[in-house]
Amino acid sequence: MRWGAMTTDMIPRIEGSTFIMPVRVYYEDTDAGGVVYYANYLKFAERARTEMLRHLGIESSVLQDEEGLGFVVRHLEVDYIQPARLDDLLDVHLSLTKVGGASMQGVQRIVRGGEDLVRIEIKLGCMKLSGGPGRLPEKIRNLLQNFETSN
Repeated sequence: MRWGAMTTDMIPRIEGSTFIMPVRVYYEDTDAGGVVYYANYLKFAERARTEMLRHLGIESSVLQDEEGLGFVVRHLEVDYIQPARLDDLLDVHLSLTKVGGASMQGVQRIVRGGEDLVRIEIKLGCMKLSGGPGRLPEKIRNLLQNFETSN
């Protein structure tokens, strides 16, 4: 039996122009064979996008409550390259490639030990909670564009 030590590597960080959020694979993330179920990679990516926003000072609940806005996935392309397994420590990378007035695009990679397991290209739209597209408030757009231009 192998006993794992606690790690301090679970803190989200920015390296260069990429936001990186560590994720540990738990039993709940896997299928009966101990391999991460394909849809759970999208959950890991969603959490990383939310944490990137939080890291920039943008909280989703505040965006909803004060601005009446939220982000929705408009387009997604996923390339599953290698499987992740139970107990793996993964890094979910996020780089913004384009920020517009009501949308943003990015590339996400799920990595284990420097090896890409999953690559995701994503387009997000800003939507009014009442329905229809919404413009990003200038302050939020500027924060996102500053992160994008660091890429």
